[in-house]
Amino acid sequence: MATAQFDRIYHELLPDVGKLRLAGSGMAWKGEENEAVTAIPADEIKWAQWLRVARNFQLRVGLKDRRRETFDGFVREDHDKLAGLLKQHFGVTLEVKDVTFKGWNWGVTDIQGQDLAFLVSNKTAFELPLKQVANSNIAGRTEVSLEFASSSSGGKKASRNAPDEMVEIRFYVPGTQPKLRDSDAGSQKSDAEDEEGEEVSAAQAFHDAIKDKAEIGQVSGDLVLSFEEVLVLTPRGRYDVDMFLDFLRLRGKTYDYKILYSSISRLFLLPKDDQHVLFILGLSTPIRQGQTRYQYLVMQFAREEETTAELNMSEEEIANYDRLKKNYEDPTFEVVSGVFRALSKKKIIGSGTFQSRDGHPGIKANLKAVQGDLFMLEKYIFFVSKQPTLVELSDIHQCVFSRVGASMGASAARTFDLKIVTKSGPEYTFTSINKEEHEPVETFLKEKKVKIKNEMVADVDMMMAAGGGDSDEEMQSVASSGDERPKPRVGGDDDDSEQDEDFQASSSDEGSPSGSDSESGGGVTASDASGDREMAKSAKTERRRSLLRKRLKPKQTQATQKTSQKRNPAKPKAKPKPKNDDENDAMDIDEVEKPRPKPKLKVKGGDEDGPVKKKQKTST
Repeated sequence: MATAQFDRIYHELLPDVGKLRLAGSGMAWKGEENEAVTAIPADEIKWAQWLRVARNFQLRVGLKDRRRETFDGFVREDHDKLAGLLKQHFGVTLEVKDVTFKGWNWGVTDIQGQDLAFLVSNKTAFELPLKQVANSNIAGRTEVSLEFASSSSGGKKASRNAPDEMVEIRFYVPGTQPKLRDSDAGSQKSDAEDEEGEEVSAAQAFHDAIKDKAEIGQVSGDLVLSFEEVLVLTPRGRYDVDMFLDFLRLRGKTYDYKILYSSISRLFLLPKDDQHVLFILGLSTPIRQGQTRYQYLVMQFAREEETTAELNMSEEEIANYDRLKKNYEDPTFEVVSGVFRALSKKKIIGSGTFQSRDGHPGIKANLKAVQGDLFMLEKYIFFVSKQPTLVELSDIHQCVFSRVGASMGASAARTFDLKIVTKSGPEYTFTSINKEEHEPVETFLKEKKVKIKNEMVADVDMMMAAGGGDSDEEMQSVASSGDERPKPRVGGDDDDSEQDEDFQASSSDEGSPSGSDSESGGGVTASDASGDREMAKSAKTERRRSLLRKRLKPKQTQATQKTSQKRNPAKPKAKPKPKNDDENDAMDIDEVEKPRPKPKLKVKGGDEDGPVKKKQKTST
């Protein structure tokens, strides 16, 4: 019986092209590059379909065990020839399956065997192979996210000519739907009560169906080892870690993840403190929770916790892995790290020679508003927090030591900032690092031949910058005032200025001779001291405003001058202003200014310095 051959045919989702041959004994596909052969006996072929796909037309063949094989790359002219061969050799009719080209993004999902079909107007828009689904997560109340495993998951680096590949798709599934029940027996409740108790969100039902059909939670393969209730800091939660030969499974209350060992780029084992150890997995393909991506898995173990474990592997299989044992009776972090190192075939990066002032390999620091531990490793600077950040020493352009919080007081003087400028572009500024860590960090970076720039201010300059202004003002105040402090009494009677003026006018002749010379002299000294204090405290602002006042005073009216005299009592120009006797307003001002020394009787003020006292007393 003659054999028919079709060239440039693709098998499944592989990017390799090959040849498909059909004969009476069956059909077989052979790749041109890898020479892989896929053979299908004639007695296993049950049905065949012809449909339009991205790579021209596809032949879909159904087998006895409910599996199927697909071959892409046929042209339209191959339909009649292929239909005749299938009918002749296998007695199968080639069915044409309609595909919609409307381009709508809303429709109905239907699980058809091993595929998830998206239907628009009862026609297939696209299909997704469920066996390629790695994770299914509820991204929101009405969104379900499907993540797909890469087809090139053999650990080899993808070539530059490799085609684009979809890694995630999201479905918006609104509404609710009734929860499936085993039987209706014994249900005598009302319909409303049944709906309230048995309804679930449509997104949750869709998510459960995908997990069930894609076998995300129940993976085929032999379980090597399982760890229960492992504390994971990033993403936070407690997960059961199931380890298989090619991948591991994280099973939590809400999220399940399938992580291939080939996607693990680095392994870190770092001491967090005296009681805990961190085991960190660096992933080349981040996992997701909603909108958040996690490139690192941070596990935390207690140092004193021990585990007894036995691997579900034969001695022959264990011999194929480096430093893998059949039985373990060691601390938990050593067991977990040892099994991960063997199965992923990655070296574990530990703490280097750096030690902080307390003897730890890490120091406390902040990156933006996130607090964490900054580890100085042999080839990396690793900041472990809610969002870990890894910087390679070979990628560092320079490190800048600075203390930007110098003006904030003594608390900022105890810390410094470390700014890392990378050659690739990003910059990282680690703040609030203890000042005592500066010397060991700088020594470590110099040993690694990293370019360093120091912008830190000396301690003396720091203290002057933090409190120099206040100390100058205090020194001026003490030098001018001496032991007396009449300031509280000078500004105590500002609210009743008019009543004070009337009182001074009535008792102006009696108040001045009643006081002794020594007492009046003391009052003059106190008032001068208080005036000096006021001048010292407002020296900075008065210097800035002095030029502006000189320009504005000629333009002011005499009524405005009266107000300005009350508000600015310490001006030396206040004495000649009461001498303007030409206008009525000026007379009013004289009457107000003459009694101003009288309220100073309460402060034992003299007659000669009365105007100055009055101005200080009415200051607000």
